[in-house]
Amino acid sequence: MADAKKTPVEIISSATCPFAQRARMALIEKGIDFELTAIDLNDKPEWFLEISPYGKVPVLRHNGAAIFESAVINEYLEEVFPDRPLMPRDPMRRAQARIWIDFANVRFTPHVYKLMLAQDAEAQAVQAERLTNAMLMMEHEGLGKLGDGSYWMGDDISLVDLTFLPHMQRVAVLTHYRGFQIPDECILLKGWLQLMGQRASVSAGSASLDVLIENWRKYAENTSTGTTAADMRAA
Repeated sequence: MADAKKTPVEIISSATCPFAQRARMALIEKGIDFELTAIDLNDKPEWFLEISPYGKVPVLRHNGAAIFESAVINEYLEEVFPDRPLMPRDPMRRAQARIWIDFANVRFTPHVYKLMLAQDAEAQAVQAERLTNAMLMMEHEGLGKLGDGSYWMGDDISLVDLTFLPHMQRVAVLTHYRGFQIPDECILLKGWLQLMGQRASVSAGSASLDVLIENWRKYAENTSTGTTAADMRAA
């Protein structure tokens, strides 16, 4: 592990990809020096497709290997670079953190995309209700019960926060295109989002709202040919 920590870290990313943002934030929060390689997802180079079977970012290159999928990358960084931990040390708390990381990936994030992709009013209403229910769960069962601090797991930021944050930021894009807003009763969730916005890792890794609105236009029109859009349509 000691030798692995000394080898260069490269993250292959795209400026507006929320999944890549998760990995960039983790690298910054852990204080890991890294090289950032940006690619155009609309014109993926051949060398990238050779190391990313799904054609997605992020991809981490380290110690002679390529690792993809943001959740896997962040777990890898946590194991190889244990300084400045982003997961609880207590096994039960760590398990709780993993439950909410899974919730973010399975029960929250897909509804952000599905609401954006939905074209008729009825489909949008269904997805808006599902997203609202997910946020109420996050408010009352997550932030309301897990910790005594302002972050998901207490006073310290964790991978749970970094997993939720990028798509929570994109709720503002949903407001622009679909009129969706965070439910009024999600007071803790709104406070958490504001707190996260003050962190250097977030400001360094976030695109402006105007850029995100333009970037997500194809989702709103359901004309995106990207891998994530295809996955969400099929789900």
